Amino acid sequence: MALAVPRTWVVGEVVTAAMMNAEIRDQFTDLIAAWTAYTPTWTAVTTNPALGNGSVVGKYRKIGRLVNFQIDLTMGSTTTYGTGAWSLTLPFTAAASSGSRVGNAQALGASRFGGQIVVSPGASGTGAFFPASSAVSNYSSVSGAVPFAWATGNELRITGTYESAT
Repeated sequence: MALAVPRTWVVGEVVTAAMMNAEIRDQFTDLIAAWTAYTPTWTAVTTNPALGNGSVVGKYRKIGRLVNFQIDLTMGSTTTYGTGAWSLTLPFTAAASSGSRVGNAQALGASRFGGQIVVSPGASGTGAFFPASSAVSNYSSVSGAVPFAWATGNELRITGTYESAT
């Protein structure tokens, strides 16, 4: 069940247990429920990567139009990385509100790089940004070579919050 618009009570109405359960218990049950799994699609600007025996898993928690999400991409021995900036799909299209929303990203290989994600207005996907190398501090789009040459067992972890269109 998803959160529902609260009931408008009427003066003199007889309140039943079923009404109270629907208005209070069920709403709180939804708030404390487990996150919902989804499978993000991984693409790139020029040539799409191929997951091979790697894995990509996502999960989200939606309360009204507020979406919290996580994506974990793990590279396998048969994963190919494509060319160009990577993108991973969001669980819901972002609202067409003004301004972008920023979240966090981590690239885990021989070193750990901290980065950020951007969810643009109306977007259905997000990309991660990292320093292009350990020698620079400005951010570049994540790709097969940024922030390092990806290899088996490396991970890309993304978390963020944004407003959905619906």
